[in-house]
Amino acid sequence: MRSIPRGRGTWAGIVATVMAVVATVGAAPPPGHRDDLGPEIAAIMGKPAYEHAQWGWLEVDGQTGRVVHANYPDQFFIPGSTAKLISVSGAWHALGGDHRFTTPVQAVGRRTGGVLKGSLALVAQGDLTMGGRTKPDGSVDYTAIDHTYANDVPGATLTPENPLAGLDTIAHQVRTSGITKVQGDVAVDSRLFTAASAPELNPSPTPLIINDNVIDLLTTPTTAGRPAQLSWRPQVAPYQVTSTVKTVPAGGATSIAVTTSPDGTRIGLSGTIAAGAEPVLRVSAVKDPAAFGRTALIEALARAGVTVTARPTGPNPAGLLPRSYDGTQRVAAYESPVFAEYTKLIFKVSHNLGANLAICLMAVTADSHRCEDGFPVLRDFLRTAGIDPTQVQLLDGRGGDPNDRVTPRVEDELLHYWQTTPEADRFREALPIMGVDGSLAWVCDGSPTCPGKGKVWAKTGTAVGFDAVNQRLAVGGLTIGGYLAAGHGRLNTFYLAVNGASTPNINGIIDLGNDLARIAGLLQQQAETRTRP
Repeated sequence: MRSIPRGRGTWAGIVATVMAVVATVGAAPPPGHRDDLGPEIAAIMGKPAYEHAQWGWLEVDGQTGRVVHANYPDQFFIPGSTAKLISVSGAWHALGGDHRFTTPVQAVGRRTGGVLKGSLALVAQGDLTMGGRTKPDGSVDYTAIDHTYANDVPGATLTPENPLAGLDTIAHQVRTSGITKVQGDVAVDSRLFTAASAPELNPSPTPLIINDNVIDLLTTPTTAGRPAQLSWRPQVAPYQVTSTVKTVPAGGATSIAVTTSPDGTRIGLSGTIAAGAEPVLRVSAVKDPAAFGRTALIEALARAGVTVTARPTGPNPAGLLPRSYDGTQRVAAYESPVFAEYTKLIFKVSHNLGANLAICLMAVTADSHRCEDGFPVLRDFLRTAGIDPTQVQLLDGRGGDPNDRVTPRVEDELLHYWQTTPEADRFREALPIMGVDGSLAWVCDGSPTCPGKGKVWAKTGTAVGFDAVNQRLAVGGLTIGGYLAAGHGRLNTFYLAVNGASTPNINGIIDLGNDLARIAGLLQQQAETRTRP
């Protein structure tokens, strides 16, 4: 999923998350044939951490279809977050890279001048960010370590955009429509889909998503012996946050815990932060996204000069929603960035909620409200792409279920498929780039001679648990797959997986993840060398 430097963490990010739990390529060498990858790669694979591990890989010349390297290309491996390549590809194909989500607000009732006697209904459409990450140029913002990983990964940071930007836009449009008072209520229509019967989709997607359905909690040290400074967002009633975090002398322990009330609206922080340390981010889940969104919209309407007579907090009044919006007036609508921008966010930071949302969105394209009905759409996409769907086992979109499996061949064929489409460049650029951005940003650690820097576009994956017998971390799977610049404008597709490694601690996971990234960089150098005169 992720790959970060020691103390800032990319590959480590996934550790905590998972622990808390179209052409066919040319003939491959026989199963188990370990072709010559060169002494540097052999040395990496020969480390003690991989003593009992199983490796699989496939690299294919993108121009000729010739197999360059292969080892167990048709056997199942635990994919980790490289499963996102499959789930998000299905959604991209179903929706189109230029698809935009338009979230309307309908006036239900009778208008008399500026007064609506009735209700406003926000009809949620599965927009992943609702404007909360949209930059002025229409692109979607992200950081190397996303805020959704803040409780597990050191160094997670916030994007600067206002998480409530979409709701503020809607509220101003309502006011511009002439409505100054809603003599009634506001409701969120979340009937687009439900993930209730698909508990494996964790985190669970919802039709309305504000700030990834979390509250951001930022603690900044002051002077030793004094309370730390707290800031939090988005500030929406009835959520309240209190902090007893103390600043300790420089070099002291930084340890911050988060507790919540059963409904999630009372959040407490406790612990210590060292003087002079960087601010520390934590997050707390929004337990009822529809009720949260309703209150946030009512508060946005008030800021825009629109009064709502209903009590702003409390359950979402879904019972007020009509069976149909025929005959009602649309008084506002928020339009999202294109889906390709959301794909970039999901791939660059390994966004779990967005990947699971892809399954639900595919179900909607099949006129279903049940998220699990997205999997047949995904299967049909694979068949359309000329790919055998039996090479995939998925029970979620993010690659976090213990049943998830893929073959190196299916991942490689999927990557090749995109190279045959008009979306080839946009899909490739959505992937993390070695030593540049996303989960591969820190791999090169500032080295100008890093193998593959700027020439490998790839998604990473990690699945890790605890080995209680040996008191160490058991690495179910580490994976990386994408494109290698092969010289003269050529691109090779590749997929690399290792299952069954082990390591004493979290720093070891970082090292193992960087091993796979380094192998990818060395493969890129080899590919480029082969094309030189």
